[in-house]
Amino acid sequence: MQKRPIIGIIIGIITVFVIIQYLPIFGNSDDVVIKRPSPYTQVTRAYDASPRIVITNNTMYIQTKIEGGESNQITIPLDKFLVAKKYYLNENNTAVASDIFPNPALYDVYRQIGLFNTTKNIVFVYPIFTQAAYDDNGFYDYYSNNCDSRCLTVKIPTEEHGKYTSSIRSAAVLSILNYSHITDVDIDKHPDILKKFDRVIILHSEYVTQREFDAITSHPDVVYLFPNALYAKVKTDYASNTITLVRGHGYPDSSVSNGFDWKFDNSQYEYDIQCNNWEFYSIDNGKMLNCYPEFRMYYDQDLLNEIKK
Repeated sequence: MQKRPIIGIIIGIITVFVIIQYLPIFGNSDDVVIKRPSPYTQVTRAYDASPRIVITNNTMYIQTKIEGGESNQITIPLDKFLVAKKYYLNENNTAVASDIFPNPALYDVYRQIGLFNTTKNIVFVYPIFTQAAYDDNGFYDYYSNNCDSRCLTVKIPTEEHGKYTSSIRSAAVLSILNYSHITDVDIDKHPDILKKFDRVIILHSEYVTQREFDAITSHPDVVYLFPNALYAKVKTDYASNTITLVRGHGYPDSSVSNGFDWKFDNSQYEYDIQCNNWEFYSIDNGKMLNCYPEFRMYYDQDLLNEIKK
């Protein structure tokens, strides 16, 4: 008469044990979520105030602001794009924002160049701290003397809808191609999370914490897809949900460039936005790209294949 409860308890214990085996484990990272929205429903908003984008005669013309003037213009026929886009234009026919989403006609292409039907364990990091730094009343208002040191502490955004400066377009393309992603916050809170992945892709992560820097530079297979990554050090305050600049980008004095004194800093390449002669070169823990590929990611299948390799 008493055997049935005992058997039930044993079965219950075994069931719980089996379930636990299939739960994602990140140490004490219970609040970490590997974000992988459906690649065929993904819509990402990009704001286009930083680069100047004009759309005429089925062609996109792009100019980005750089120190000392503007870069050479990029010209992309819209029929070359690997993504679908909805543009929000002002009265001058200049794009102020755009929505980026999958093009159903290219699903077969996505399956060829994306992370579909593969065992590759790759994640990219969306630079939410860099998005914050470039927001209004942020670090760049301080750099341009439009604001005092109060602008060196900014709120961490709750949504990923950045600009050219936070590589939002590349994040959109990689998401459409079925890459998982995490953010700066995930790594800063749980640095060991990167050990769960065979390869880590870093976008324009210009502003990172010391914990992030250490976790990223100690991983054995990192693709630094954007120059100027790991450039300035920030600290986090999750009680107030803010980051504060600590060192780098000419702060606390003009003699400081890279806030980590990182020997692999490759910021000299960040103004090559054409990426006509792109190539990856090796460093101690991975590879770096020699240009800023934000718009190249829209249409260059060879580049996207190389990232997956």
